[in-house]
Amino acid sequence: MDAVVVAWLEMMVRWLHVIAGIAWIGSSFYFIALDLSLRRRDGLPDGVQGEAWQVHGGGFYNMVKYLVAPARMPDEVTWFKWEAYTTWLSGFALLVLVYYLGAELFLVDRAVMELDPDTAIALSLGALLAGWLIYEALCRSPLGRNTTALSLVGYAFLVAATWGLTEVFSGRAAFVQIGALIGTMMVANVFVVIIPNQKKTVAALLAGEKPDPALGAQAKQRSVHNNYLTLPVILLMVSNHYPLLFATRYNWVIVAVLLALGPVIRHFFNSRHAGKGSPWWTWAVAAAGLALIGWLSAAGPRDEVMASGASPAPKFAAVEEIVVSRCSMCHGDYAAWDGIPTAPKGVKLDTPERIHAHAQMIGLNAVRSSAMPPGNVTDIQPEERAVLAAWLAAGAPGPEQQ
Repeated sequence: MDAVVVAWLEMMVRWLHVIAGIAWIGSSFYFIALDLSLRRRDGLPDGVQGEAWQVHGGGFYNMVKYLVAPARMPDEVTWFKWEAYTTWLSGFALLVLVYYLGAELFLVDRAVMELDPDTAIALSLGALLAGWLIYEALCRSPLGRNTTALSLVGYAFLVAATWGLTEVFSGRAAFVQIGALIGTMMVANVFVVIIPNQKKTVAALLAGEKPDPALGAQAKQRSVHNNYLTLPVILLMVSNHYPLLFATRYNWVIVAVLLALGPVIRHFFNSRHAGKGSPWWTWAVAAAGLALIGWLSAAGPRDEVMASGASPAPKFAAVEEIVVSRCSMCHGDYAAWDGIPTAPKGVKLDTPERIHAHAQMIGLNAVRSSAMPPGNVTDIQPEERAVLAAWLAAGAPGPEQQ
């Protein structure tokens, strides 16, 4: 497919994905907050769990929630599902456009594992399906009746899956893959459990039967899972912009920290919405977690290449040879790599002046991390990264300074 066409499709699908994601996350956060803010008061109708008064847009709203369902089916009911489905469908389309069509660049990293694109794509699809099936089995097992145990086992499963993915795919793809897995689990919660259970409740009401309270409890459990997974998955899905996250030595540990921080932060807001006070300690934990992520990201790429300040500065000609031979086929006036119509981010590295001007960018993407070249498609060697590291440690002198 023509690279320009793919680029435009990616832009439009990404726009849709962001819009749908905002709608889904917004409604999810709103209903969790609403559910937690419900209060029991005298005079409420039979079967009502609680009510909440809210003000928005110049008007007051009186929200009530039935523990199972009202005695009679309302004439009109708003279903919240299409924002979830659209988010996943557009996200999967992006996965195809970016990572499957560009598998050699973005999905495969030969420094991690030698894979052909077709095999990598098959593994990616298989990981999504297997990961969801494992999660679903955990939730439906006896473990699913113990919230704490299920949370701990689920956390361990996601961390183990992340480690495994970083041993197969590029760091960038591994982060997006674990984000896609969590997103698949979340939308499946809506499609397989929450909406079907609500439909069963509606069917029981229409048949004049009493709905099963277990249906609502199961749906509530999955909704809470989605609430606590939202913050980590958002950062995972935009992580491709931050090479110090995905392309460093302890990238899987960084994901483990993120998966713990998301629920901690959500606990603060959920506690406030429930009227149980403000657990400010959660922000201290979040700050410590972010500091730990920063420290982990400073460890460099999988292969140690960082040079000490005492290392002699290489000749600029050696630096130029490495950058031109390993980077300029994409980062030049005329990108020569299929699927890359223009230099990414406008960074061009095909002349001495341009190389010197983008020294810090080179350091971030090719020395402190292994983000570039993507998938190591140009087979840059650790020794070559070490030369770049020594040049940067000496202050990145230009050709006229040597």
